[in-house]
Amino acid sequence: MGKKSTRENKNAYQLAREDAGMTREEASEALQFISDSRIEKFESGKSPVQPDEVLAMAKAYKKPELCNYYCSHECPIGQQSVPEIKVKDLAQIVLKTLSSINNLEKAKDRFIEITEDGEISDDELVDFVKIENGIGQIAMAANELSLWVSTTVTSGKMDESRLEAVRKSLGTGGE
Repeated sequence: MGKKSTRENKNAYQLAREDAGMTREEASEALQFISDSRIEKFESGKSPVQPDEVLAMAKAYKKPELCNYYCSHECPIGQQSVPEIKVKDLAQIVLKTLSSINNLEKAKDRFIEITEDGEISDDELVDFVKIENGIGQIAMAANELSLWVSTTVTSGKMDESRLEAVRKSLGTGGE
């Protein structure tokens, strides 16, 4: 059995591994194609982690949020286009979503006025940006909900096969 790390500035990958209760050696066995020395390299920041490694860790450590962390913090493309999503309680997500929807409902008529001519004039720009931000909040809440579902499935609190069957029956096919 390996020794416990005393390093202070642990990255997300090391924290996830430790939260899963695994040593580097145990993680290497669970990850199959990643050696414990390779794990040490990306946990210490000596070497960048690869996307396939992140996918494997997310599954083995039961931490789907690692994928978002990688995309929003380490992937050059993702850093420009993927917002960081934190794991939240379902109640927080629902309240944020409903609040954002209510705000947009109030702005619906203004949105139509602004966009009906296909151009955004200077006097419409402030209202347009407020509406754009509101839509962004709903998109973020949708991403938070997807992460919540993934985390709930991974933890065994929701049956993945039943979830997929319901999605298939409704024709949604996924998150």
